[in-house]
Amino acid sequence: MGNIAVKPINALLRKGESDRVEFKESLDDEALESISAFANSKGGTVLIGVSDKGVVKGIMTGKETLRNWANQIAQATRTHVHFQRVSVDSKTVIVIRVDESAVKPLPCRGRYFVRVGNSNRQLTEDDITRMVLKKIGASWDEIIEPRATWSDLDPTQIETFRVMCNKKKRRPIPERESDKTVLEKLKLTENGKILRGAILLFGKDPQRFYPSSLVKIGRFRPGNVIADDKEIRGSLFTQVEEIMVYFREHLQTRFEFHGQPARDVIWEYPLEALREAVTNSVCHRDYLDYANTQVRWYDENIVVVNPGELLPPLSPEQLKINHVSRPRNRKIAEMFYYAGSIERWGGGTTMIVAECKKAGLPEPDFEEKQGCLWVTFKKKVELFDSSQAPLISPTKRRPSTDQVPTKYRPSTDQVENEGKILRFCVEARGIKEIMSHMRISHRFTFRHNYLKPLLKKGLLMMTDSQSPSSPRQKYVTTEKGSKAISQEA
Repeated sequence: MGNIAVKPINALLRKGESDRVEFKESLDDEALESISAFANSKGGTVLIGVSDKGVVKGIMTGKETLRNWANQIAQATRTHVHFQRVSVDSKTVIVIRVDESAVKPLPCRGRYFVRVGNSNRQLTEDDITRMVLKKIGASWDEIIEPRATWSDLDPTQIETFRVMCNKKKRRPIPERESDKTVLEKLKLTENGKILRGAILLFGKDPQRFYPSSLVKIGRFRPGNVIADDKEIRGSLFTQVEEIMVYFREHLQTRFEFHGQPARDVIWEYPLEALREAVTNSVCHRDYLDYANTQVRWYDENIVVVNPGELLPPLSPEQLKINHVSRPRNRKIAEMFYYAGSIERWGGGTTMIVAECKKAGLPEPDFEEKQGCLWVTFKKKVELFDSSQAPLISPTKRRPSTDQVPTKYRPSTDQVENEGKILRFCVEARGIKEIMSHMRISHRFTFRHNYLKPLLKKGLLMMTDSQSPSSPRQKYVTTEKGSKAISQEA
């Protein structure tokens, strides 16, 4: 305790209250909250004896005043501060210096505060959880889920992950190892208890535990009219795949032909860039946030909204250049890396930029707003002008009789189902994959009603015509097929 020069205090008074300075006429409850907020933030200074407008009022203090204040502050905030007395215009001002606490968060009479701008904000339970996790060096997905049992995990999901890991060879998993052993070695369990990350990665119904852990896709038309609204549930790996199926079904494409059957499929947006964006969103989102991951699809762009801002010191601008990877959910990111879905080196966002540039699209935007990371893909409309190569439209309307050859319009349902198959087979697909997509379980019915007619009409073709019965046989839409369904729009 002692005197300091008036000059620095006058500088503080001129600048006014800020994220590091607070004015108080007395040591009241609000002053204690400010001290706690500074300790939970980056430290600061409280001037006692100054009005909130920066007018020096002065304060009367006795011999024991500062000692009593020190005890009062310590009891209320668990914080030890530094006092200094200064005389400004013959009036006494007490300067309280607050250091940033090494242990956060510290309470103020049972409540927790941080400094935001020139005011104090009370922390929510989720805010406190984030600070505690940071203090103990853990991420949200590394915490035990006490409600979960082994019956909540899906063995099929674990087996699929095992296959992906062995194919990628980043983390081979022996076939003979049990699921429990696998998860134990991957540190997705602790003393036999299941971690949150394991539920999201391999759970039968993760949304039962974490209702916000789903993805909402909205198709918006001009005037913010919602033309389509879909929820993608299930495990995180499932969510990524189902979102990509949705994109393949609804995105427009055009073809660049290089002779029969060679051709390039040009998507409205680059699929790999979209996959990377949605993978990042489910991997790195803040699962303490009650918002859903969102895909907002407008006529002019697609926006992926990821709850939670970037972890410091990353900024949106740095995502377009080489940067260090800072995963919010370490176990989830680690499993996606082993499966080959992401990289560890922070290269995912730079790949998004590169893929858009390669496709001739504008550079995507990365923004932080409303507590979320927004990734905006912008369409280059002229690439999909109707005067160019044929489009495959996602619109499911009945073809008009003067647009489509007679042989291609037996019935509305038949036309729509054939069109759905042709759109799905823009990329070569196996028969099981097509049947699953169409939700048809009877192979004979599928072959008789759809596959053979499409092959006969020349709308679909085999990728290996020399081995029609090969188990590895796949089917792809022909040029004729793409022209036929492009007329649906």
